[in-house]
Amino acid sequence: MVIVFRASRNNKTAADYYAAGRSFTGGQNGSAIAGDYLSAASFLGIVGAIAINGYDGFLYSIGFLVAWLVALLLVAELLRNTGKFTMADVLSFRLKQRPVRIAAATTTLVVCFFYLLAQMAGAGGLVSLLLGIGDQLGQAVVITVVGGLMILYVLVGGMKGTTWVQIIKAVMLIAGAGLMTVWVLAINGFDFSALLDQAVAVAGNPAILDPGLKYGATEATKIDFVSLGLALVLGTAALPHVLMRFYTVPTAKEARKSVVWAIWLIGIFYVFTLVLGYGAAALVGPSVIAAAPGGPNSAAPLLAFELGGPLLLGLISAVAFATILAVVAGLTITAAASFAHDIYASVVKKGKPEPGAEVKVARRTVVIIGIVAIIGGIGANGQNIAFLVALAFAVAASANLPTIVYSLFWKRFTTRGALWSMYGVSSRRSCSSPSRRSSRAPRRRC
Repeated sequence: MVIVFRASRNNKTAADYYAAGRSFTGGQNGSAIAGDYLSAASFLGIVGAIAINGYDGFLYSIGFLVAWLVALLLVAELLRNTGKFTMADVLSFRLKQRPVRIAAATTTLVVCFFYLLAQMAGAGGLVSLLLGIGDQLGQAVVITVVGGLMILYVLVGGMKGTTWVQIIKAVMLIAGAGLMTVWVLAINGFDFSALLDQAVAVAGNPAILDPGLKYGATEATKIDFVSLGLALVLGTAALPHVLMRFYTVPTAKEARKSVVWAIWLIGIFYVFTLVLGYGAAALVGPSVIAAAPGGPNSAAPLLAFELGGPLLLGLISAVAFATILAVVAGLTITAAASFAHDIYASVVKKGKPEPGAEVKVARRTVVIIGIVAIIGGIGANGQNIAFLVALAFAVAASANLPTIVYSLFWKRFTTRGALWSMYGVSSRRSCSSPSRRSSRAPRRRC
């Protein structure tokens, strides 16, 4: 909170509130991207998925990491060059402003909503485990408190405060996961094979080392696996809260540098999740994890308790809680910016809002989004958060990424194509009109 209040001193303009004044370096922004991207799903959900489903759970880590190559090669630099604050700035650059901005804002809000559900559900399970709260009412209170803190963070700090929180949180999370990884390996004499053998013995199921435990039983689950892989790999490059981070650096070169930094930090962390997942299976046991108040999301905290007792459990829970707050803050400011900048300023006010009005609308939107996220999080409590995040990735991969790629690389891409790409809606008026220079000029094809 101290960091957020200090960072809020210069939040006077829309550029300050949405893009932190474009004042961060590539290294700083890369660390913030890692902090934004390594969510509760990465830490709590994936460790739990590996502990219960073995190899198939690790596919989440692989998909989340490989996806950054798409972001690096296709969108990072071009997005920074053509955009201002949001994804809609890029999509509406040479298309009709009103319908495209409305569509882009809609998909942004949907993706952010699913992602927020995951973070809220993770918060409920984590704090419930830490404080021994098993009833639904107590967990609902926990989620409400997290939502209130999130609203305060974003209202006060804007993107600059959120960025510094994400940088610090990334350092804490990677350091905490690294400590537990070394500890687990030390128990097994730094022999990863011995750890795997112990995990098989405790689980009583050698299949946790082989592909197919979750996604290979039937033809339908194999198709589910292909679908999941596509969503994870293609969705990352189109997540609105990740795309918005490219606008906080001064140049396209720094945007590319920030992605390289993020790949290294995220890659190191996902190697840790493999050890932590099988470590939880070996030292805690899949049956104990499944029966815990938070279900699979409790694997990492239970492993911390097994290793270092209440002290390490408290430390890792604090890191996980900071993880949830930082990611939720980033999602909230992205959703608020999309509504205030794309709907209010560009559509309602037709690009001419009163001075300061856009930021005021963004702050009011933060409160509304926070309340909706709290209600949704209470309803989603107990779900595996890696699964909930995959829903957000699916929407981003299918609605956002094709539209972004077409808009950046295809000269004949039209407004109707953009609307069909995002939500399948078009109208005859969205076609390009004849050239005004000549009445004989043919209509451009949609």
